Amino acid sequence: MRLYIKQKVFSWRDKFSVKDQNGADRWFAQGELFSWGRKLHIYDSNGREAAFIRQKLLTLLRRYYIEINGSVYTLKKELTFLHPQYSIEGLSWQMSGDFFAHEYELHDGRNQIMCMSKRWFTWGDSYELDIFDPANELMCLCVALAIDCMQADADSTAHSATHHHKHK
Repeated sequence: MRLYIKQKVFSWRDKFSVKDQNGADRWFAQGELFSWGRKLHIYDSNGREAAFIRQKLLTLLRRYYIEINGSVYTLKKELTFLHPQYSIEGLSWQMSGDFFAHEYELHDGRNQIMCMSKRWFTWGDSYELDIFDPANELMCLCVALAIDCMQADADSTAHSATHHHKHK
């Protein structure tokens, strides 16, 4: 199954939809306007909250908590020298790939769970999530949103450092 998330068009303070391969709204996400750290609620097509993503603050390496059905999973960035890698504690899943080209693969060590890539469509840049088992749909969506947020965090940190350095 495939899902599509518009890349970097939304703010975590806005409500946005995630579309399926037919262009229909499949999930909705709503960020919290006034909160410490990033928080995002994921709703199903009936408006019921299905998941909650929140940023863990004050850590050396970026971490996000994903809460689904009372279970909490931790998406964390691994310390590597070549390419960024992420792991999901509680599932033994790993995310790797070319993060500069926006091409990622989520796997459990043996099987591929999801491919995530940046695509251009008439509505703009989007992430295409190719999810191999529909039972993993919600978790894969949450991982993709948290990864995009981590990338945005890294971009804003780099931008702030460059901006600060230019004005010294």
